[in-house]
Amino acid sequence: MTARPSLEIVHPAIEEYLRGLAPDPDPILREMEALAESRSFPIVGPLVGRLLALLAHSIQARRILELGSGYGYSAYWFARALPPDGEIVCTEYSQDNARLARQFFARGGVRQRITYEVGEALDLVERHPGPFDIVFMDIDKAAYPEAFPKLLPRLRSGGLLITDNMLWSGAVIHPAADAATLGIQAYTRSLYGSQELFTVILPLRDGVSVSLKR
Repeated sequence: MTARPSLEIVHPAIEEYLRGLAPDPDPILREMEALAESRSFPIVGPLVGRLLALLAHSIQARRILELGSGYGYSAYWFARALPPDGEIVCTEYSQDNARLARQFFARGGVRQRITYEVGEALDLVERHPGPFDIVFMDIDKAAYPEAFPKLLPRLRSGGLLITDNMLWSGAVIHPAADAATLGIQAYTRSLYGSQELFTVILPLRDGVSVSLKR
């Protein structure tokens, strides 16, 4: 298999500068970040986490659906931005990740806002018709195109569809050699081709798309 190209989306020195501007004092976040580093586990990181919280605040989100929640790092950022009666539905394939997430949420005081379901995200989403204020997706990249028609009807008008890894270490600018890159490219065309969405891709970390439903 041909290795996908790897580009620095944000120069490491710039990323370090940005991370140093407003370090979050929450010890739970720091522990989750340290765990990700020790396990080489992909999380959105503090810069994207801060963006997620800002977007949730900006539209006064109350209900959020996540596809691919890992051990809850992005959900934790979202949860802190929700009102006390807000709700996040998380989906995650790994039972071990779900267990870790529940522990982090309990210790961080946000457990009551989060429903954590274990299984295939595209199957679990069928249980939740919405409407949601935000849908955040970070599942297997080859499944992005299949997810798209399932997510749009679950998003309210004025809501946000947010997707991670949209630049895929720069692989998207080359002819696709693998299913993940092909999936991201096809999904990107769907976002920009939809008459219901207004989309921008932010070159932050590995690329984050933010789509406003008209």
